[in-house]
Amino acid sequence: MGYESIIVEEKNGIGRITFNKPPLNVLDIAMMKEINDALGDFQGKNLKTLIIDAEGKAFSAGVDVSEHTKEKVEEMILVFHAIFSHLQIMRFPTVAIVNGAALGGGCEVALFCDIVLASEKSKFGQPEIKVGVFPPIAAAVMPRLILGRKALELLLTGENVRANEAKELGLVSHVLPVENFEEAAERWVQENLASKSAVVLQLTKKAFLEGFNKNYPESIKAIEDIYLNELMKTKDANEGLKAFLEKRQPVWKDE
Repeated sequence: MGYESIIVEEKNGIGRITFNKPPLNVLDIAMMKEINDALGDFQGKNLKTLIIDAEGKAFSAGVDVSEHTKEKVEEMILVFHAIFSHLQIMRFPTVAIVNGAALGGGCEVALFCDIVLASEKSKFGQPEIKVGVFPPIAAAVMPRLILGRKALELLLTGENVRANEAKELGLVSHVLPVENFEEAAERWVQENLASKSAVVLQLTKKAFLEGFNKNYPESIKAIEDIYLNELMKTKDANEGLKAFLEKRQPVWKDE
């Protein structure tokens, strides 16, 4: 399928959606529909990870304010929030690679991913309150990511935080140098995710979400079931354990 505002790729078990509306990658309704189509296409695939990154000087400066009108706001919200409905049910880990500003809706997309790799020059913020609105996704997600009062402060003030502060707050996983950032981010993905079994990555994420969304007595029962009745029936779990005992590197089949 051809896209005008994004680039979609799949290679060696890694999917990628690249925002391609430089310089600021402002998310209009047409672009968000393309993102949803791409996410839907990736949904059932057996991937190790899905990367979301961007061309241009910003990851994304947010949703197009010109479409935030009484006539378009309902469609805009529905299309925008559909992105997060897709991301929420992705079986495999999602990684945002942010090299520049991630603001408003762009910040929400980045923070909703499982892992955020940011360059030192990146900044994150929810400036919606400065134009008289608030960010619904950030209001739902930030309290889960940041302990204490800082999450509410960021929403109330609309102020930005730099990558290193964002990491200290728990919004960013890793901050990498600006020099060779793309190569360093790709290397991180290759070493930490692409080297693993796709099916084991997916089941680990499934178990984590059980623990995250339920209380301990409920979650541990569900996680035990995943471990015994799904994980231990995979070829790769048995291969990994066998390889360890035989003192060799495992050969994953991703199944």
